[in-house]
Amino acid sequence: MQKPLRLIDRYLSWLSFNHRVLQEAADPRIPLLERLRFLAIFSSNLDEFFRVRVASVRALHDTNLLELIRSEVVRQQREFGKYYLEEILPELRAHGIAFVNDSELDDKQIAFAREFWKRVLRRRIEPIFIETDGPVPFLYNRQLYLVVVLEGREPANRRYAIIEIPTAHEPRFVELPGRSGERCYVFLDDIVRLCLPELFPGLRVVGAYSMKLSRDAELHIDDEFSGDLLEKIREGLSRRTAGTPSRFLYDPEMPQACLDFVRDRLGLHPEDLIPGWRYHNFSDFFGFANPGIDGLEYEPLTPSREHALDASSSLFDAIDARDRILHYPYHSYDYVLRFLDEAGNDPAVTSIDITLYRVAPDSLVVRALTDAVRNGKRVTAFIEMKARFDEEANLFWADELEKAGARVVYSLPGLKVHCKLCLIGRSVDGAEKLYGYLGTGNFNERTARLYTDHALFTADRRITQELRKVCDFLSSRRFPAGFDHLLVAPFNMRERFIAMLEEEIRNARAGKQAYVILKLNNLEDPAMIQKLCDAAAAGVAIHLIVRSICCLPLLSEGRTPPIAAISIVDRLLEHGRVFIFHNGGNERYFIGSTDWMTRNLNRRLEVVLPIFDEEIRSEIRAIIDTQLQDNVKVRIIDAEMSNRFRPSDGPPIRSQIEIHRLVRDKAASSRHQTPLLD
Repeated sequence: MQKPLRLIDRYLSWLSFNHRVLQEAADPRIPLLERLRFLAIFSSNLDEFFRVRVASVRALHDTNLLELIRSEVVRQQREFGKYYLEEILPELRAHGIAFVNDSELDDKQIAFAREFWKRVLRRRIEPIFIETDGPVPFLYNRQLYLVVVLEGREPANRRYAIIEIPTAHEPRFVELPGRSGERCYVFLDDIVRLCLPELFPGLRVVGAYSMKLSRDAELHIDDEFSGDLLEKIREGLSRRTAGTPSRFLYDPEMPQACLDFVRDRLGLHPEDLIPGWRYHNFSDFFGFANPGIDGLEYEPLTPSREHALDASSSLFDAIDARDRILHYPYHSYDYVLRFLDEAGNDPAVTSIDITLYRVAPDSLVVRALTDAVRNGKRVTAFIEMKARFDEEANLFWADELEKAGARVVYSLPGLKVHCKLCLIGRSVDGAEKLYGYLGTGNFNERTARLYTDHALFTADRRITQELRKVCDFLSSRRFPAGFDHLLVAPFNMRERFIAMLEEEIRNARAGKQAYVILKLNNLEDPAMIQKLCDAAAAGVAIHLIVRSICCLPLLSEGRTPPIAAISIVDRLLEHGRVFIFHNGGNERYFIGSTDWMTRNLNRRLEVVLPIFDEEIRSEIRAIIDTQLQDNVKVRIIDAEMSNRFRPSDGPPIRSQIEIHRLVRDKAASSRHQTPLLD
């Protein structure tokens, strides 16, 4: 029997990914405010990690893993503090931006802060005393608090109070009167600290220390196969704010007696406690705007236009001529909105089917769908209500679509619908003709500017007829007939991927060339990892681009399989999934929204489609080859999770910049070559 692989733990692997984000904040080649934003991304990621992943580890009572997680988080937070305090803050000051605390203010700034307190903050502050035998205060998830240590006439009789920092109502950073040519900013927390004595007349403020609680974000829907799922989700959302504590972040300057008192009164466990710093919620730096200083941010990457699509009076005509692929954000997302707008206004269009997982606030996609309904189109929108942290927004958009008259289909029991597809039916010469769109990213015009994704428009019957089967399954919940071309989880995707890997193994053992190139967000499924290792052992060249979790046991237990695994972290979030198999020289190309995780292959509806068009294959291959050659933003994935940068032994290749240039140059070339379609 084959010895089971010892996989790298998925939680520790995710922390290694977040460390790659932190490395970007440390990189002096990156503009200064972008480094600050990488700290914000790191902080936001870590919040979600504790709300989702650590909460599930606690449920398993795996104390050893919890300690490993805690140790790594503490190590990374020390690194975070070093970059922020010793590198970024001094460099910001050198550029005329100073962050000052309450003890560093001059007289003019103190007067301004006190006036801001009086005019804006005081009405929002209400201290709560914590008594040994009094009611237990409730701390909201991710909300910032100060615990204030107070003394009366008898110093031995200390009292404690909690103050909520009102960041939900006021900006986290307040600009103060400048000095010596500097733009000066203070954290909202420090204005509260400065004015604390006004809140406690007759008591002396000994100290004030920041703290924050993260809570379990799972909705804990016990049995989604029975009862009203939407009602269960609504009830779960109301409980989420009161979820079990998963991390208590505190200022390490907090006296031990104070920490012990707070921990006891809040009913926290020792493993809940993680030392942080004077300030928490660095994700608030997403909202810190450049005060107008050049060179502190990336130059924008202007999306390219596709001349063949712009030149055609109808996108449907352009798609009839041949398949069309877009690569976001290197291409404009406007074509998706145009696709939906044209469908809503085209008299020949009869139906629109679409899956919605995460849409933008004030979604233009949903607006186009509601317009289509009002124009008499039959719109069916499948809305996934179990998209974590988007449940409430999806409930809202579902209501908006239903009010407009669309048919809304909700979550399937036991199956999360993660595919991103749209199918439009048109009446052409008395028969229905289908036009399909399938992407690796959500129908979200906001994230399409930040995430790298691929999307195909097609009228190829081999694809569209099978997309119809997927849509029929979503509407009827009847088991779909077989798929000859699409890979659809949980029906045939795993088996098809394994079959293609086995074909590569057979070719390698026969002495033929064999290789597999995979670009994924996460690689975690044990069976797929085992098959990759089997292929490598047989001589198949495996090239992996994995953004986040990678559980592959590279170099462990003396293994040295010919597997090259890299991760790219740069200004854009790598999000597209691409699958390439050598197939004896007749390469197979696929794109889709699935990762090789057990949840994606077994418990999600995922769709991966083949790329038939040779020119599009070449385009995808050029993009993937550019990423494989990156020697600026690539980290080597290894069993030690060292996040070593790839050694650069030639001219620098930064793949995201090179791909932007590649797409731009192709678009420029097409303007001179593409005939007008009309």
